[in-house]
Amino acid sequence: MKVLISGTAGAGGWPAPGCECASCARLAPGHRRPTSVVLADSVRLPPAGPLPPGYRASAGPDGLVVTTPGGRRVLYAAPLPFPAPDDGPATPYGGWDGEEGAVNLALVDVLERPERLGDLRRRGLVGTRTHVVAVDVDHRVPSGAELARRARLWGVRVVADGTVLDLDEAPPEPDPFPRRTLLLGGTRSGKSAEAELRLAAEPEVLYVATGPSGEGDPEWLRRIETHRRRRPAHWDTAETTDLAGLLGSATTPLLVDGLGTWVAAVFDECDAWSGEDGRDAVAARCDELVAAWRRTRVRVVAVSDEVGLGVVPATAGGRLFRDALGRLNQRLARESEDVALVVAGRLLPLPA
Repeated sequence: MKVLISGTAGAGGWPAPGCECASCARLAPGHRRPTSVVLADSVRLPPAGPLPPGYRASAGPDGLVVTTPGGRRVLYAAPLPFPAPDDGPATPYGGWDGEEGAVNLALVDVLERPERLGDLRRRGLVGTRTHVVAVDVDHRVPSGAELARRARLWGVRVVADGTVLDLDEAPPEPDPFPRRTLLLGGTRSGKSAEAELRLAAEPEVLYVATGPSGEGDPEWLRRIETHRRRRPAHWDTAETTDLAGLLGSATTPLLVDGLGTWVAAVFDECDAWSGEDGRDAVAARCDELVAAWRRTRVRVVAVSDEVGLGVVPATAGGRLFRDALGRLNQRLARESEDVALVVAGRLLPLPA
């Protein structure tokens, strides 16, 4: 079945008329038209009225599913500009999983909630033979280049207006992911948000929180809650300092946030802020972590503080911590396929 994707942008197009933002200013007028998709020369999505005979539509929490006379299913997971036609009961959340299998085409607004795609994959609605295409793209992303980068991370196709897809053909193979990624940055640089973005469309992720619980510290509790609200609801969380153990036993991708709080916790556990014996114990724990990082078989994205961006600590313990974290960053970077510095929310890849 052929599908014409004549437009891929949000309702106002991209650039949006009269918009003064930098994203729109980078593009020529008419770069992308509002989203419009035609199935088999018969049905336009988003639908403006009743569907032709033989087509069925069902609206639910995941979006609008249109089933063609030939049995192909298309998921439109983006806001509809008008009420959706509904030829049957609303699809329950997860109701297709294990029943009809994956849809043939998923049209997804990935800029709004990329984690939605991960959840669709987790529940089997989007599979390896599903064509996944970004729609409603607009100035929520800084540039076309950044849209393309995110799409590669999420396994999504960004197609030009006027593209024709053949659902009888297999979708292109996704780009391979680096197994080990280290993201460095200063305070409030956006490094944690970038790490979460890297794994947003994965069906399963274990978020590893290495920091203190925040008990008795309202400001730290607010930070923890901000991170929790930002994470996809279907991710699992582990609060632990046994990173080496997790790297050896995990079966799903890991997001480690972060190595700075891990080193601080290890200093506490080893009583290393002032004692030589403790510092030797910290070094042994770092050796164990680097070895596990080298051997891990799962995809892992870790966040760490770039200690060279801060002032020289005023205390001997602070300088010991800075040196230990800096050395650990260097060692993990040598064992990583992908290393980047995040500055003001911008990504600077660091070559090997």
